[in-house]
Amino acid sequence: MSNYKSAESVSPKHPDKLCDQVSDAILDAYLAVDPKSRVAVETMGGHGKVWIVGEVTSTAEIDVAPIVKRICGDIELEVRLVHQSPEISQGVDTGGAGDQGIMVGYACNQTPQLLPLETVLSRLLNQHLYKLFPFDGKTQVTLKDGIIQSVVSSFQNAPNSELEAAVKDWLATEPLAKSEADVKLHINPAGEWNQGGFDADTGLTGRKLVVDNYGPSIPIGGGCFSGKDPSKVDRSAAYMARRIAVDYLKKKNAKEVFCYLAYAIGYAEPLEATVIIDGVPEVIEGYDLTPNGIIKFLDLRKPQYEETAQYGHFGHARAWDN
Repeated sequence: MSNYKSAESVSPKHPDKLCDQVSDAILDAYLAVDPKSRVAVETMGGHGKVWIVGEVTSTAEIDVAPIVKRICGDIELEVRLVHQSPEISQGVDTGGAGDQGIMVGYACNQTPQLLPLETVLSRLLNQHLYKLFPFDGKTQVTLKDGIIQSVVSSFQNAPNSELEAAVKDWLATEPLAKSEADVKLHINPAGEWNQGGFDADTGLTGRKLVVDNYGPSIPIGGGCFSGKDPSKVDRSAAYMARRIAVDYLKKKNAKEVFCYLAYAIGYAEPLEATVIIDGVPEVIEGYDLTPNGIIKFLDLRKPQYEETAQYGHFGHARAWDN
């Protein structure tokens, strides 16, 4: 097995992350008025235009234009939102899952965030650089045996000399960042750039799933989180899987824990509920793993989702991280 580990992070002004934030901000707006809103909103944007499409069933009437303008600036907007399919509704109305799916939760003792070290480092570096260059940007960190071997940093409107100095400052001051003396720095490796965001590229909700989860060393179920209300187990059960993994990590004083949950559309109980503690599988017990049970336990019917669309959904001391 390779002893190299790499992970990337993207800034909130990355086109895909702009779309995630718009979808979740729209969800928050509906939940603020009607906590039982059913929302499945996708956003696509780029080159002067944003499209909002999806299904919403709610007593709330929301004007999405101000939300899009706040996040994306002045841009042409097209909205196509319809009611949730009655065939899907009939399963959810009885407490069943809004779709089939497999959710993976994970926790480890490598970092205070209980996340893989490479994932945390790439995120922390991105957050550090975004404070200095609040634009479109990406970071990537490669480790060997827990030591940083190389760093990739590409940020819009960031002169190479200033960006390199900021990366070196972070390497020198971040307690988790242990690096080789000759760590390789790839600073704007394609050259300095000033055109970013929707001006340079298109974005789409749910296109940064690995960044949203635990990084590439940990499997994911595959479902997108952003723009989905908690009746969708893609989101709520993934959060619950993380909570279970954290709980077992602490209870068993383990090194790493995987949690696997699987659901069928319209059916409330999970088809699988397995936890793997330092390689040893156990059946999960002591949790209500129905969609309604998860929603109540984690208090998921309130506005809280826009911020989850920025720097990953885990490791921020939210209800599903504690």
